[in-house]
Amino acid sequence: MDAPIHPFSEIFQQLGLNDDPVEIDRWLTTHGPLDNDVKLVDAPFWTDAQRAFLKENYIADSDWIVMIDQLNVALHEHKD
Repeated sequence: MDAPIHPFSEIFQQLGLNDDPVEIDRWLTTHGPLDNDVKLVDAPFWTDAQRAFLKENYIADSDWIVMIDQLNVALHEHKD
């Protein structure tokens, strides 16, 4: 059985963040880019609950892993 595929906006819903595309872009611009040596879960802006969600789902290799990886890439990208 294939794992469910979540749209990128759903990771924002799961984290209690606004999932509107304009707000997602604003949030990514505000919080990124992260330095390459900063792990996604160690970013200073997460609440304890958000950090726990990211860690638990990453370790469990859950169906959220694709979205977590996409979020990680988006937050580490350097926009010029």
